[in-house]
Amino acid sequence: MFSYRHAFHAGNHADVLKHMVLVQLLAYLNQKDAAYMVIDTHAGAGVYTLDGEYATKSGEADEGIAKLWARSDLPAAVAAYVSEIRAMNPAGKLRHYPGSPFLAERVMREQDRLRLFELHSTDSKLLVENVRKLEAHAAANGVRSRGKRILAERADGFAALKALLPPPSRRGLVLIDPPYEDKDDYRKVRAALEDAQKRFAGGTYAVWYPALGRLESQQLPERLKRVAQGDWLHVTLSIGAPNPEERGLTASGMFVINPPWTLEATLKDTMPWLVQALARDGSARYTLHTGAATRPVKERA
Repeated sequence: MFSYRHAFHAGNHADVLKHMVLVQLLAYLNQKDAAYMVIDTHAGAGVYTLDGEYATKSGEADEGIAKLWARSDLPAAVAAYVSEIRAMNPAGKLRHYPGSPFLAERVMREQDRLRLFELHSTDSKLLVENVRKLEAHAAANGVRSRGKRILAERADGFAALKALLPPPSRRGLVLIDPPYEDKDDYRKVRAALEDAQKRFAGGTYAVWYPALGRLESQQLPERLKRVAQGDWLHVTLSIGAPNPEERGLTASGMFVINPPWTLEATLKDTMPWLVQALARDGSARYTLHTGAATRPVKERA
């Protein structure tokens, strides 16, 4: 239990999909001056070293961010994401990769708030330490904000949602991306979304999941459609056929509830290029579907 370490997978094709979509969601929220809150239920360590022991052992970044790093023909949505990675590597060599928390922090504004949760004992300590270093660096450069802009703690992100929703500003994004090592995570995702929407129906919810052969993974998108109380968008990316001799992930998906109205068109323009850029073989592909709530939302008294 809790053996999953994202350091092995940082910067892979699944991160590319997840983080490209995340940047688009945050950029849309930034269009209004009003503050918002981002909640990351499974934040990991926050930032990773791609030339470290874990990342080099897996080599997964080679089929993800590394394929995009030197290209000059990036579509706008991919360029917006890659530019944030480049900013974390000012020397020009791809060494550091931000997890969702650090990527969000880069795109968010001073008035926005970031709440991070991680249950893994080692990664939660690293997360708190990395956030401390980030805040110290900001303070040394004269960047200060009222209140606590970033809070990171060791806690169950599923349970933490209850106390944070709705956010004071009534604007927010919740990112849910558990490791899914325990098949019960699939049930917890659905239950957390159902409860969260009762508390904060207008929020944007982004769920990442691995597209695996196991039944729970295949059923998850349809179950999320049934609990969605607003418009939804579902995008998947496969870099090719699974290799029977390897255990590596070849496909993943993002399910977004209350997506920006611009996101569908952006992904229609971007995903064909991304498939070609990251393809391992000729079976690489993407899917993109949108829809609305399948059941009416009960009005509150």
